[in-house]
Amino acid sequence: MKLIARLFVAIVGGIMLGLWAPAFLTRILITIQGLVGQLIFFSIPLIIVFFIADGVIGLGSKSTKLAPLTVAFAYMSTILSGFLAYFVTVGLQPVIAGVAGQLASGTKLTPYFTLAIAPVFGVMSALALAFVLGLGVVATGSQNMARLLGEGKNIIEKLIANVIIPLIPLFIGGIFAGMAAEGTVFNTLRAFGLVLVLAVLVQWVWIFVLYGYASLVTKKPVLSSIKSMLPAYLTAVGTMSSAATMPVTLQQARQLPIRKEIASFVIPLCATIHLSGSTIAITMCAMAVMIINPAYVLPSFAGVIPFIFMLGIIMVAAPGVPGGAIMAAYGLLGTMLGFNEAALGLMVALYMAQDSFGTATNVTGDGAIAILVDKYAE
Repeated sequence: MKLIARLFVAIVGGIMLGLWAPAFLTRILITIQGLVGQLIFFSIPLIIVFFIADGVIGLGSKSTKLAPLTVAFAYMSTILSGFLAYFVTVGLQPVIAGVAGQLASGTKLTPYFTLAIAPVFGVMSALALAFVLGLGVVATGSQNMARLLGEGKNIIEKLIANVIIPLIPLFIGGIFAGMAAEGTVFNTLRAFGLVLVLAVLVQWVWIFVLYGYASLVTKKPVLSSIKSMLPAYLTAVGTMSSAATMPVTLQQARQLPIRKEIASFVIPLCATIHLSGSTIAITMCAMAVMIINPAYVLPSFAGVIPFIFMLGIIMVAAPGVPGGAIMAAYGLLGTMLGFNEAALGLMVALYMAQDSFGTATNVTGDGAIAILVDKYAE
């Protein structure tokens, strides 16, 4: 929650700076924003390589046959929730565009200087390398490579938690200062406020869809199951981390009408692979950015399918820190949807504003996955 408070201060401060401060001060902040953006772009392939490779190794080491079943349910939940988010946002496109209104035009300020920090390799190359290394370690049992990838993950996790996340408010503040100077900030905020409310509502709907389906196939009551997982939902709202919430999630899942050993296996695994709430938020926010920005064209359903399928994969083993999912998806938004730095900055601000609710949806849905695995594992 402290990060949300810092982001709020950054947004308000950036708007005030862009509206009333001398142009040179705004340009200083925009220059800092550009430098932080370059650091983020540089880090994305490293996040993908180390976190996904480490996640594949962890999954491959599971000797139980429950792993493929759990992965199948978690991945289906993730991508289907993304499709629901897409259809809701596209269906409400006239409403979102109407709330945003006509964007005003003002002075576009530029940074004093830029510093290009090229990534070591591209996003898709990083994804391919992650699977090659992860599956290679599973196949060969190489402990040295597994240790190297695990230690690399720890280093990148420290980079995210101690460098990138603390700098995110400056990045977001620069984005909103630039929009304020251009005269587009208030129209954008109105539209994004509506999208954030819609995203939380769709996440709640998805929780009921998951438990409704679980009830349909197991004949177990919906509301009592959701009630059992409510403490995990509320804890996740406060921690903004599936990993930090895992003890509570596991405790509450053991109160569901399922075998305790199933809960003990499914909940820790789903903490890194079941990201339906995050997928809903990223998909809706991405479509909203494209709706209010005339430079982008909304993709068709056929065009958005590869994005959602890749999103479900690329967020596997996302860092257990606030905003980990959007950091993992950052490069995908640029390569597959063509987002520029300003659009990516808006995505980060939007996603982080609801991150606690997206995480809460992820962990609450884990209980439904556990119910389904318990049923089909019989």
